[in-house]
Amino acid sequence: MRILTIGFDDEFIKELEIELEKYFICIVDNARDLYDATNFTDFRHYELIIIVDEGERYTLEKYSNEVKKKKRETKIIVLTKDIDNQIPLFSLGVDDVLINHIDSVELIAVRVLSNMRKLFGTKIDVGKLVIDIVNKKIEYDDKIVSLNGKTFDILAYLALREERVFSKDEIINALWEEPEYVSDNTVEVAINQIRKRLKSILGFQVIHTVRRRGYKFSYEKQTLA
Repeated sequence: MRILTIGFDDEFIKELEIELEKYFICIVDNARDLYDATNFTDFRHYELIIIVDEGERYTLEKYSNEVKKKKRETKIIVLTKDIDNQIPLFSLGVDDVLINHIDSVELIAVRVLSNMRKLFGTKIDVGKLVIDIVNKKIEYDDKIVSLNGKTFDILAYLALREERVFSKDEIINALWEEPEYVSDNTVEVAINQIRKRLKSILGFQVIHTVRRRGYKFSYEKQTLA
């Protein structure tokens, strides 16, 4: 999961990233302000954006609308010090408002978990296939499947979002620190490795190609390209 934070200092973000990694495979980018944030959201895909409220209602509303227009599934959490800001902020279309806890790494992480719970999983158990995200371990019917690095991350990313289709660009944006320097071929190679390793153990594919759209995870006992 790729997260954009806006208005935090770099040291705080380092602490937040460590805390979030207890729950998610994630990458956190940090923007100075809403203007700087557009430089990120213009070129990268985010599943979550966390913003420190600076009282710029028009700018925040405009930015929120642009984010949702680009990817409506993107969640937006706003942190504010004033409880009176809660209703106005929700009226802008944000998904959650956190009050008076801007300096609490633990609380922000838990609130992220609350909003993104469907994407959280330390272990994926489907059929006889078990993907242990914490220990980066894969088992099928007591047999170990060896996958490392980004090949494991891609499998876990798709499996947590079962049946949803993701383009190569979305996968790259979610799992690489600097997606601009990663080619589509890198994903193709990794997907082929996943398919080869899993099919040798399972006897069928779980990563399927959806023509002209991308890839999805689907636990079906059938051999597909």
